[in-house]
Amino acid sequence: MPSNPVIKFNLDGNNGEGLAVWPAIPADELTAGNPVQRGVEFFNDPKIGLSAGLWDCTAFTTKMAPYPVNEFMIVLEGSVTMVEPGGLETTIGAGEAFAIPKGTVCQWRQSGYMKKYYVIFDDASGADPAKASAQKILKIDINAAREPSPSPAPELLLSPNPTQTGRNWIEDATGQWTMGVWDSTPYRRKAIPFPRHELMHLLEGSVTLSTPDGWHETYRAGDTFFVPMGANVEWHNTEYVKKYYCIMIPKG
Repeated sequence: MPSNPVIKFNLDGNNGEGLAVWPAIPADELTAGNPVQRGVEFFNDPKIGLSAGLWDCTAFTTKMAPYPVNEFMIVLEGSVTMVEPGGLETTIGAGEAFAIPKGTVCQWRQSGYMKKYYVIFDDASGADPAKASAQKILKIDINAAREPSPSPAPELLLSPNPTQTGRNWIEDATGQWTMGVWDSTPYRRKAIPFPRHELMHLLEGSVTLSTPDGWHETYRAGDTFFVPMGANVEWHNTEYVKKYYCIMIPKG
């Protein structure tokens, strides 16, 4: 049977098994609520501190404190209001995405049930998070201006050269973890060992990924999937495509 190297995220968890109850948030980190949190990991590599999955939780409010990890989130249900020192509030609702750089001082205020997809980079390098590209809550504007993005190398293309643009919204202090928005006109690229770990959430269009041994799967607007580093996949989009991306390229 052809192998499936790509992890498609599913609201019902792995194989429809649902979400497991996770350990309680410590009471000394809270100012309100008695939250019950559940989740499932779709990907986890503790050696590099990278994990991705699905999480939901009942209402709670945390204390104002530095955020312990780099995290990118796509809100699926409900909403959260992030409060920064000085009173700046940012509310993120269903269908929207945001990122929190490690070390950002903030408070999480969730008035009701919330569900999200997440990618976490738990950097253990000791790098000063203040050197990251941003130390604030980053709510992603999918319509913000983007810059021209380099196309695949000519020797990899099985189609005319595409026109692509992108915008990095964040780079962590180590330069390994980035997140942003990217788009492209139709193109086809040969199967290659994927050079990075990448979560993709399609905002527009569709793409088919395939492997030389015959596996293939098409992803459409609204789908979220994760391509592990080294997966030998071909990319083929026959229509315009736009996506969120969250990329990890381990150093060393």
